[in-house]
Parts: sequence; structure tokens; C-alpha cells
Amino acid sequence: MPEYASLFLVSLSAIFFVVDPIGVVPLFLAMTAGDSQEKVRRTAMRACLVACGMMLFFALFGGVIFKVFGVSLGAFRVAGGILLLITALDMLRARPAETRTTPSEEQEGVVKEDVAIVPLAIPLLAGPGAIATAMVLMAKGDTLVSAIPVLAAVVLTFVASYFILRASGLIQRVLRQSGVAIVERVMGLILAAIAVQFIADGGKELFK
Repeated sequence: MPEYASLFLVSLSAIFFVVDPIGVVPLFLAMTAGDSQEKVRRTAMRACLVACGMMLFFALFGGVIFKVFGVSLGAFRVAGGILLLITALDMLRARPAETRTTPSEEQEGVVKEDVAIVPLAIPLLAGPGAIATAMVLMAKGDTLVSAIPVLAAVVLTFVASYFILRASGLIQRVLRQSGVAIVERVMGLILAAIAVQFIADGGKELFK
């Protein structure tokens, strides 16, 4: 039982930090500026549901994807760790991660009528780094029971993300830009450590 609790805590911290809903708050505010409270709520709900579904799909069927493309688990752990490390370094410097979205995609989102699916759900919330993280964490166990902590962490992350996006205006007023940057840097530091651990675990498997 303690190992499942440990896996849940690691999964929750890794997935929440790489999804980084607090970092999405400024973009969400820009993309929903002028919308009614009801539309903001619906946009946040749809974005989190789609992103959560995408993450759960890749978490559950990531092993099949490995086999189809002939990719070893060790190689994917190293690749996922490198991608996470790039994201973490961008967070430490408090700048938008281009592995998630580019400036042109952000600008397109500002002028789009419906931003819930693209770019909010994909790639801002469920980006390549988040998907890779879920797949690598699922590969840590080989039983259905060991998958439950990871899946629970994904669901809990997007429940929290929904409430954070709904309260985005309040969060922006309370934290201000400097506060958001501080939270980003703390999350980036923890995420960098998790990324290094992924790379180390994958390297061990590759060198066996």
C-alpha cells in the first residue's frame, strides 16, 4: 500500500506541475476576455474534460503505442524526461514553454470564437510533455492496481485545473504577475528534479 501512495503523490505532483494550470491563467484570461461568466465556466469545463480524456487515453493505451512503433520504455522515458526538462527550464525562467504552444497559436486563440478545444485543451493543458509524463508513469507498474494511482492523479489534476481556470480572474488579482512567476519557478524546480529522475531511470534501462 505505501508504494501506491508514493506513486500517487509522485504522479500528482508531476502531472499537475507539467499541466501547470496556474501558468495557463493569463492566457485563459486573454482568450476569454469579454465573455460572460457562464461562457467562461463552460469553456473551462470543456477544456478540462477534453484534456483529461486525452491524457487518460494515452495513459491507458501508451503501451500499445510503444509496441506499434517499436519504441522501448527506456527510450521513451529518456525522451519524456528531456521534454519535461525543457518545460521545467522555461518555467524556471518564467517564460511560456514553446513545447506546449507557440506565440502564433496563442494569438490565434485570442481571436477565436471557441478556444476550449484548441488551444486550451490541446496543447496548453494536455501538451506533449503532459502526455509523455502520464505514459511514463503508467509504465512504472505492470498491474491494473498500479495504474489506479496514475489515473486518479490525472483526474484530480483536471478537477483542480477546472476550479483554477474558473477563478482565474481572482487568482490573477491576488498573485499578480510577480506572484504567478514565483509559483512558476517553484513548480519548475520540482519538475526539473522529476525530469532528471525520468532520464536516469530510462538511461539505466537503455544501458542494461
